[in-house]
Amino acid sequence: MLIDAGQIITSGFVYRESGAVTVDWVVLTAAIVALGVLVFIPVFTGSSGVANKTAADLMIAITR
Repeated sequence: MLIDAGQIITSGFVYRESGAVTVDWVVLTAAIVALGVLVFIPVFTGSSGVANKTAADLMIAITR
C-alpha cells in the first residue's frame, strides 16, 4: 500500500503540530544533558586536583 504525496498533503499530516511538541522536548532535554556533561567534566577534574592537594597537606600536617 503506497501513499502518494497528494494524499499526505490533503490529509492534513503536513499541517499538524502535535508531534512538534515531542520533538521540542527531546531536543531541549538533549541540550540540557549535553550542557550538564560539559559543566561536570571541568568541575570534576578541578575538584579532584584540589582533593588530592588537600589530602597531601593533611598527611603532612599529621606526620609532623
